[in-house]
Amino acid sequence: MCDRDRTRRPARIPGLARIPGLARIPGLARIPGLARIPGLTRVRALVRRIDAATPSDRDRAVDGLRAVAILGVVLGHWLVTALVADTGTLRAASPLRYQPELTPASWVFQTLALFFLVGGQMGAKSYGCAQARGIGYRQWLRARMVRLFRPVAAVLTVWAVAAGVMLGSGVSLLTLHTLLKLVLSPLWFLLVYAALTAATPLVARLHPLWPLAVVLHVDLVRFGFGGPDWLGWVNLAAGWLVPYCLGAVWGQGRLRGRMAGWVLLIGGTVVTAGLVLVGGYPAAMVGVPGAPVSNLNPPTLAAVTFGLAQCGAALLLRGPLRRALARPVLWAAVALVNLSAMTVFLWHQTAMMAVSETVLGMAGPLPGLHTVPDGPGWVLARLLWLPVFAGALLVCRAAFHTYETGRPRRSGGRGGGLADGRVVRRGGRGAGEGWPPRGARQAEERSV
Repeated sequence: MCDRDRTRRPARIPGLARIPGLARIPGLARIPGLARIPGLTRVRALVRRIDAATPSDRDRAVDGLRAVAILGVVLGHWLVTALVADTGTLRAASPLRYQPELTPASWVFQTLALFFLVGGQMGAKSYGCAQARGIGYRQWLRARMVRLFRPVAAVLTVWAVAAGVMLGSGVSLLTLHTLLKLVLSPLWFLLVYAALTAATPLVARLHPLWPLAVVLHVDLVRFGFGGPDWLGWVNLAAGWLVPYCLGAVWGQGRLRGRMAGWVLLIGGTVVTAGLVLVGGYPAAMVGVPGAPVSNLNPPTLAAVTFGLAQCGAALLLRGPLRRALARPVLWAAVALVNLSAMTVFLWHQTAMMAVSETVLGMAGPLPGLHTVPDGPGWVLARLLWLPVFAGALLVCRAAFHTYETGRPRRSGGRGGGLADGRVVRRGGRGAGEGWPPRGARQAEERSV
């Protein structure tokens, strides 16, 4: 149909009219020559392939929530972490220490509870599907651990070499410690996530109130009765077990209504506000250098109840997200973020540091990049640096994404479907986590 019409009128661009706001611009999709913009045809083709390859029973809201969690962590780190150039060294600083009025930003960008919520949902569903297909626990767990830690090996190798080069070139130990801490500190998340994943068969039977009770009693002993600080590290597992258990309940199909979402959202918000206003917990939901108590290292009861409020909001947003992600353009963007989830998570700090070090060597200290984050000017300057960080992250993604996906297996078939952010090759072995497409391709051989 498009070929016949092309001789009589300008070519339409499929899907362009579905982009929010553009549909109200008369004739935009028929602008002559717009379809011939270099690369636009390939982008349109990619969008169509991703949409067509997605199984009809895939819950796109889950992928949307994970993309939100990933982008929240990345933007949060880029906004609340400053590398200050000071007498030949780089030290880390936080704008939250100098500008407490920015504390609400930590409520927006601290999205770890969403990670564990989605992780629990996917883990429970994946393990259930593995059992249904006769796949044993060891094989299921091994496949998930390989996908989780293969890209970690690349980060550790690169930074081991980089650390040796920096030491040999005379970089100060303080600078090296600052850089390595920023790179390695997010790995705690993966260790906790891996432990909870391994415990999925047990977690699937555990009610979220049990780990919540552990967090409550740990904080009561620690803050109410002067218990030892090390006791708080019990919450590193128990605290994140709460949203993971909640996700497992979701994955088992036991959170279908909206009532649970409202209870979690309202209850979590009220309890968190009470803990901050009356209980003396910090208002910032991330660690602030110099603060006597951190809500995140280790997690406190306030961080956990705040996470429950986030989980409630996520459950309430499932319907709107599904409707929004029915649009091929938006879904393609979310799918591509999920394809690179681990790469983005592991390399976003490296991208920021690479820009900081490169610019410092070429132009010296610049606002928003190497200066103390003590005023609104720093915030404005940092916002202008975010696209540069994003560009550096795209370079890292191009260089290291293969460690996340693994080498594609050869097969006689052609492109297939998406399963948990991975492209499933028709005729080959998939990498899905519990969402095998149904229908005409039921004979595909898939792994978990």
